[in-house]
Amino acid sequence: MKPMSLNHNALKQRRLTVLAVSSALSLALFSAPLTAWSQVKKNGTATAAWPTQTVKLIVGFPAGSSPDLTARTLAEPLAKALGQAVIVENKVGAGGNIAADFVAKATDNHTIGLMINGNMTVAKLLNPKLSYDPLKDFAPISLIGVSPLVLVAPLNAPGANAKEFFVAARNAGNKWNYGSPGIGTVGHIGMEMLKGKAGIDPLHIPYPGYPQIATAMLGGQLQLSMMPPGLANAQIKAGKLKAIGTTASGRSPLVPDLPSMTEADIRGFNLEIWNALAGPKNLPPAVVNKLATLASDIVRAPDIRQKLFNQGWQVAGTSPEGLASRIKADTALLGGIIQMRGIKNE
Repeated sequence: MKPMSLNHNALKQRRLTVLAVSSALSLALFSAPLTAWSQVKKNGTATAAWPTQTVKLIVGFPAGSSPDLTARTLAEPLAKALGQAVIVENKVGAGGNIAADFVAKATDNHTIGLMINGNMTVAKLLNPKLSYDPLKDFAPISLIGVSPLVLVAPLNAPGANAKEFFVAARNAGNKWNYGSPGIGTVGHIGMEMLKGKAGIDPLHIPYPGYPQIATAMLGGQLQLSMMPPGLANAQIKAGKLKAIGTTASGRSPLVPDLPSMTEADIRGFNLEIWNALAGPKNLPPAVVNKLATLASDIVRAPDIRQKLFNQGWQVAGTSPEGLASRIKADTALLGGIIQMRGIKNE
């Protein structure tokens, strides 16, 4: 009977060993995915589970504005690609800075913004009291669209072409006025840049918006202004304003019939407005890269490309690094003009 007793004890011990190994293996198999997921989330390389809730796309301008139209053009295809709702929220005020501040301080990992270049470059230089820092508080996602501005004048503006117009502008000195949508806007900074490059000296008069600028120009109070192509073309085609040229160094596909600054003998002048997707700085890198890839694919789709073109944008669809590079370049360009001219918008 002893051999049986020994076999029984051995069998019992063997069963306990098997159970222990099985339990350890089960625990390892169960915990491995959790550990891996935790590590992957930490490293920012997993996006399979994102988004887990509605994505908010914040816009700093009212419904019907250019940024709003672009955001709504992107929202539907982005929602389809993500398999989750994307809603556009308008947080209007302070030239887009209220919305930019909201995006910069978001912590839910599901809030991004459709931003304009001013809010992502020189906002802090214009107003040191600003509650966010555009160079530190955003995660660049993708540059969406770019566009030059169009330099416009009244129909009776002197000169048969851009070169002759600038000769007249130089001769006028500070007897001419130019309008912009406000201090610190690209239309304002761009005109100050043009004054230095072209040797002209018109005085600045800020207005609430471009409609008021067009009215003032028709009334003879203004001789110059830089407008987005969509707004400028509407006035030009209606026979109300005269196009002098674009702020690009070469001809733009958005307004191919208009001369560039180079053609008007204004050398080294190149200025564009743009819009972009960005999130708060703590947005996981994997999410940033996923959104950048999707945004790039979306804007290059023929139907979306055409919609954005009709809104006055030449599509870009860059990587996060591409947008970061553009932010750095434009901050240096516009920031130099701001410092040189002492422009403040507090």
